[in-house]
Amino acid sequence: MKRKNKNHVPIRMNYLFFAVFLLFSVLIIKLGLVQIVSGESYKNEVERTEGISVKIGTPRGKIYDRNGYVIVDNKALNAITYTKTPTTTSQEMIKVAERLSKFISVDTDNITDRHLRDFWILKNPRKSTKLLSPKEINAINESEDLSEEEKKEKVYKMQLDRISKEAINSISENELQVLSIFINMNTGYALSPQIIKNKNVSVEEISKVGENINKLPGVNVVTDWDRIYVHDNTLRSIFGNVSSAKDGLPKELKDNYQAQGYSLNDRVGKSYLEYQYEDILQGKKKKIENTIKDGAVIESRNVSEGTRGKDLVLTIDMKLQKEIETIVEEELASQVKKSGQSPYLDRAFVVMMDPFTGEILSMVGKKYEKNNETGKYELNDYSLSTFTSSYEAGSAVKGATVLTGYMTNNLYPGERMIDEPIYIRGTKPKTSWFNKYQKIDMSDLLALERSSNSYMWKIAFRIGGDNYVPNEAVDFTSDSFDIIRNNFNKFGLGVPTGIDLPGEVSGFQGKEKKPGYLLDLVIGQYDTYTPMQLAQYVSTIANGGNRIKPHIMKEIRNPGESIDEAGTLLYESKPEILNRIDASPEEIRQVQKGFYRVTHGSQGTANNFKSAPYEAAAKSGTAEAFYKGPEMDKAVPTYNTSLVGYAPFDSPEVAISVLVPWSHQNHDPYINKTISKRVMDKYFELKKERYRNSRQSE
Repeated sequence: MKRKNKNHVPIRMNYLFFAVFLLFSVLIIKLGLVQIVSGESYKNEVERTEGISVKIGTPRGKIYDRNGYVIVDNKALNAITYTKTPTTTSQEMIKVAERLSKFISVDTDNITDRHLRDFWILKNPRKSTKLLSPKEINAINESEDLSEEEKKEKVYKMQLDRISKEAINSISENELQVLSIFINMNTGYALSPQIIKNKNVSVEEISKVGENINKLPGVNVVTDWDRIYVHDNTLRSIFGNVSSAKDGLPKELKDNYQAQGYSLNDRVGKSYLEYQYEDILQGKKKKIENTIKDGAVIESRNVSEGTRGKDLVLTIDMKLQKEIETIVEEELASQVKKSGQSPYLDRAFVVMMDPFTGEILSMVGKKYEKNNETGKYELNDYSLSTFTSSYEAGSAVKGATVLTGYMTNNLYPGERMIDEPIYIRGTKPKTSWFNKYQKIDMSDLLALERSSNSYMWKIAFRIGGDNYVPNEAVDFTSDSFDIIRNNFNKFGLGVPTGIDLPGEVSGFQGKEKKPGYLLDLVIGQYDTYTPMQLAQYVSTIANGGNRIKPHIMKEIRNPGESIDEAGTLLYESKPEILNRIDASPEEIRQVQKGFYRVTHGSQGTANNFKSAPYEAAAKSGTAEAFYKGPEMDKAVPTYNTSLVGYAPFDSPEVAISVLVPWSHQNHDPYINKTISKRVMDKYFELKKERYRNSRQSE
C-alpha cells in the first residue's frame, strides 16, 4: 500500500514569511512617516541644497570732472572664471586645472614656497607618507596633549618641512601653470566665481575654453572689468586704488568692510577717493541662483542683473589741473637744474579753490623721486601731499597776524608803528628783511605790502602782555601762544580743513614756548601748515570772514544711459561754513587792501601781478627752514617760499595757495611768485577761451 506524500510548508518557512511581513510593515510605516510627517522638511532640505543664491560684483561708478568729462572709468575684459561647490574636493579641482592649463597660460607670480610644498604633497600622497617614520607617527598619535586635529596638523607640518629642494625643483613648468590655476580656483567662497584670468586673455584662449566647456566643470567665460584712470598720472595719488579680484578685501580694512556686509573676495576701494566714496561707487551686486545636483552646478539663473555703482562728479577742472601741472613741472625742472641756487628743491604745491563754495578746482603736487629700477629721478604726482604734508609758510600768514591783532583789541585798522630792529637781551637782533638798521614809520597796510617782520613782532608783544623795551628781557603771558594759535585756527591754520578725503594732517605745532618762538610764530616760522590750510586761510579773507570747508565731491548721479554722460542728479554738495572769524567787515577789508598793495604797490613783494589783466590780491612768504635727507648726518639751513592770493579783488572767484619747500639757500629765485602768476593767468585764459567757445556754439 502506497503512502500519500504530505504537501506542507515546514514551520521554519512560516517564521521566515512572518518576519518578512513584519519588515515590510515597518518599511511601509517608515515611508508613510517620511512622506506625511517629515515630507515638508525633506522637501525644504532638497530645495535648500539644490538652489543656492550668490551675489556677484558689478562695475564701479564712473568719476567725472566738473565739466562732465570722464576721468575714471571701467574697461571691459574677457575673463575665465571657476566656481566650486561646497563638496568640490582638491583632487577634483586639480583635474580641472590640468585640463584648463592646456588651453590658457597664466602668470605664476602668485606661487609661494608653501604653495609648492602643498602641491607636491597633493600630487605625491604615497611619497609624502614616507617622509615620516612609523615610529614618529606613533609617537604623535600617542600624545595625550594633542587633539586629533592637532595631531594631523603636526604630521602635515613635518611633511612640509621635509620635502627636499630637489623635490620642489622637480615640479615642471606645466605643473606650475596647473598650480597657479589651482590657487586661483581655491580662493574665495564656494559658489562664488573666482577669476582665473582676466588680463590679456586672447581670442584663441576664449575659443578653446568655450569649445571644451563641457569638459571643464565649474569653468566659465564671462566679461569682467578693470579700473582705468583716463589721464594716467594726473591726480593719481588722490584717486587711490581698488583691490583686485584676487586680493579681495584688503587685510587692514577687512573687519570694517565685513561689518558692512561685504564678502572676502569683493573688489573695494582701498585708499583715498575710491575708499572715501566706496558706498557710492560700489555697484549693486548681480544675483545668481545656482542649481546643484550630485555636487555639481547644473544650472545658473539670473535672479537680478544688478547695476554698476553711482557716478561721482568732482569739483576738479581737469583741463585746468593739467595746465597747472605743466606749469609746476616746467618751473621745477628749470630751477632744479640750478643746483647752486636750489640744491634741495624737489617739490612744489598749488591748491586752487572757490573761496565762497569751497570747491577745489585744482590740487597739484609734484615731486622728484628716484626710480629704483632705472636709478634716475622722475617727476611724479604728489597731489596727495597738499593735505597730508606741512611746512613753514613764512610771511604768507601775516594777514592772520594782523587780523588777530584786531580781534584781540591789540591793534586797530590804520594804526602806525615803527619798523625797527628788535633787540632782546641775550639774543641777536631780529629785523625785517628790508630794514637792518633804520626806524621806518609804517601803517598796517604798508606792513603787509612790504612784509614787515617788526610790525608783526610788536603785535605779538601786545598780545603777550609786554611792552617792547630795547635790550630788555621779554616776559610774555603763559597763554599768549594759545591766543595766537586759537585765532589762527579760525582761519584754518593749524587745524584740519575738513576736506572730504582721508589722511589729512593738522601740521606740526612747536612745543617750546620761549618768547623768541612767539615772535617766530606770528611771521610763519614756527608752526607748519599744509597747502590746503593756506588755501582755506586766504579764502576766509577773500570771502569776507567765513571759513569754508573745502571739498572735492560736487555731485552724486545715477549711472547714465549713454556711455559718456552721467545720469540723473541724486545729491549736490552745498557750501559749508565751519566758522566765522571775530573781525568786523571794516577790519577784514583793511587786510584785503593790504593784500592788494602786495600785488600793486610800488614796494609790494608780489607786484609781478601788477600788469595782469585781472586784479589780484596776495601775500607772499619766505620762511627759514631746514632740510635733512635720508643720507645726511645733519640738517642744513634753507628757505621755503609761498604765496596765497585771490582774484578778482572786488569780486573773488578763485583763491590759490602756492608752496615751494626748500626753494633756495642764498639767492631767492622767486619760483613761488612765478608759479603763482602763471597759474592765475592760466585760470583767466581758460575762462575767456570757454566763454568765447560758448558764444560761437550758440
